[in-house]
Amino acid sequence: MTPVGASPGPDSTDRPKVLLVDDDEVNLMLVHAALHQFGFDVTDATDGESALMLLGRWVPDLIVLDARMPGLDGFETCRELRRMYGFENVPVLMLTGLDDEASINRAYQVGATDFFVKSNQWSLLAGRLRYMLRSSRTTLELKRSKDKLVMAQHLAAMGSLDWHLRDDHNPLGSVSLSEQALQVLGFPIDVTVSLRDMMRLVVQKDRRQFLRSLRWMVHNTSVIDLTVTVYNAQAQTGKYRHIQVVAEPEFDEFSRCVNYGGIVQDITERRNSEKNLQRVQQYDKLTELPNRQHMRDLMDRALESARRRGQSSAMLLIDLDRFNKINDTLGHSAGDELLLEVGHRLRGCMQGADEPALDVSPLLGGSLPGAVGRIGGDEFAILLPVVSDEAEAVCMARRVMDSLREPVHAAGQEVFATASIGIALYPRDGGSVDELMRSADVAMYAAKQQGRNTSMVYHLSQSGRGLERLELETALHKALERDELLLYYQPQIDVQHNRLVGVEALMRWKRGDQIVPPGSFIDMAEETGLIVPMSEWALREAARQAAIWRDAFGFSETIAVNVPARVFMRSDLLSGLRDAVEAHGLPPSTIQLEITENSLREEESRILSTLHALNDIGVQFSVDDFGTGYSNLRRMAELPIAEIKIDRSFVVDLGSGPKPAMLIATIVALARNMGLRVIAEGVETSSQVRELMSLGCHLMQGYYFSRPVPGDQLQAWAIRHLQNADMPLVADDATAALPVTTPLPGVT
Repeated sequence: MTPVGASPGPDSTDRPKVLLVDDDEVNLMLVHAALHQFGFDVTDATDGESALMLLGRWVPDLIVLDARMPGLDGFETCRELRRMYGFENVPVLMLTGLDDEASINRAYQVGATDFFVKSNQWSLLAGRLRYMLRSSRTTLELKRSKDKLVMAQHLAAMGSLDWHLRDDHNPLGSVSLSEQALQVLGFPIDVTVSLRDMMRLVVQKDRRQFLRSLRWMVHNTSVIDLTVTVYNAQAQTGKYRHIQVVAEPEFDEFSRCVNYGGIVQDITERRNSEKNLQRVQQYDKLTELPNRQHMRDLMDRALESARRRGQSSAMLLIDLDRFNKINDTLGHSAGDELLLEVGHRLRGCMQGADEPALDVSPLLGGSLPGAVGRIGGDEFAILLPVVSDEAEAVCMARRVMDSLREPVHAAGQEVFATASIGIALYPRDGGSVDELMRSADVAMYAAKQQGRNTSMVYHLSQSGRGLERLELETALHKALERDELLLYYQPQIDVQHNRLVGVEALMRWKRGDQIVPPGSFIDMAEETGLIVPMSEWALREAARQAAIWRDAFGFSETIAVNVPARVFMRSDLLSGLRDAVEAHGLPPSTIQLEITENSLREEESRILSTLHALNDIGVQFSVDDFGTGYSNLRRMAELPIAEIKIDRSFVVDLGSGPKPAMLIATIVALARNMGLRVIAEGVETSSQVRELMSLGCHLMQGYYFSRPVPGDQLQAWAIRHLQNADMPLVADDATAALPVTTPLPGVT
């Protein structure tokens, strides 16, 4: 072999690389020079064996072979290199002095790309080589595109389809399927498939409709876009598969539709995912009953049918009694067991309810009695799409209560579940889903007021309760979801040193354009169990506000939050409080927890461990309304209490006689002896301030200093007074006290 290369110019790397093989050295030199002149980078070999050795470590862009050479001639060299890995598509030009048909055919048989009769027409040779190179690159790009398409079709479970409509031997036409399409349909890749074979795959019940749709589309020369269920030849992946067929018409020169070209795709996985997603969106995960939104959709359809037919429908809203107590005492897993069993029993109350959920579409004709769903934490609903009168709905409610009489085994214990049921009828009690649910809500809370474990039918005036109170109770259940709760803040003042020592957070409810005072809803929240999530929200909100104040004016005092005893019984209180403060980079001591004296006395044994655990991480406790209960002072001394608050009733009575002052002096002395802070609440006049100071109580809060206000207003007040340290926090009379923004209506 004699490697020869032109001196590489600046663009030599861009020149096509050619391997030139010829045993005639003169011809080799002439062709080499000519190709170099026309921009090729040429490497020479003088025989076939040397060329193959060179190709073992190098791949040129083009190969030029002399057909007639001693030893391994050009034909055999071409045959051998085509067997080598990576040379299947390298362009090979066969140079021959013969133009006989046998030599040309033999060149093509051994794998030559083209041939060229030896001559001095070098420009023609160079043109032929450039054309071959361009064709090779185009072919390579097409192959790469085809490989990518095959890979994409494989990943997408898709294959190509051609349906030739005009076939003299088959009135249905003939079908051509790619290997990927054959795999999608479950056929072996080495068989010929007819349209009839494909039709046999379609499940029996769908064949007639599929064929009818196909004929209509072909008759109208429209795009074929059909999804069909087929039998699955691959039994391990399920009995059925869903196949989508999409094809467009193709026309001949006479504008006749002669062919449909398109794809077949296995969309089984996508269909299953959509079905699972729909189930997640429409069904309750625990009970597998329709969720609130799905029940609304079912009710919409049922009411529309009742409206067209002039019939009545009924809605039963079922709320489990004292469910929160089970959650608090036995834990959430026990609560889930109870909900699961209740859902099962409610399904049993529905005649013919074999499935987890009943669709309304068949029952609109009256063949099924209704649907049952879980629409809230401990709330269920039953829809009766057709009732003749109120008595039928009451009968269903009685059946539900009877089904709950048997105990439920939860957390290894027998638990008895009862329910309060509200009944509303369409169209009498509401003409829409919202109105009907509101009426059932009101009736259900009326049932709770009647002692629970009963049912009530909605009427404008419920027994023993006004409609306004019932609607307020119903709306409170939705206040958390609608972000209607607010915290107002009242400053706590060290009068002796004229400084802010903390604030108390007081809950408000913004219902529409009205602010509802706590006295109107806290008892209700206690009764319904909503006080637990409301208290958890208050802890998170207080921590958020403390962080805002810290960044705005360096607030480092405590925010006192009132917490009922039942919240202290929860095992997750400590982690919840820690998460609330750590989310804003605050220490746990930022939050002070207040508990009333009576709650502490009644629930001390049950909450003692929680109090100590919270105190261990820095949380302090304040006893609210001190002096109104009958505390065991010896036991109080053992509790991790940091502060007691003198009830406002003692402060209001100051000046009316000697006894209130004596009582306050006793409380102050007791607190000092126990090493506790003492703060008086409800301070409204300067005379009360002076007398409290004379009795040794220097920490106070009340209207004299500021009404409870939103966080941003208290922030403005605090910044104003911190920037003016000489501004008095105490004035001679209430009218000259701290400036306070006028409170919203209803704020106390």
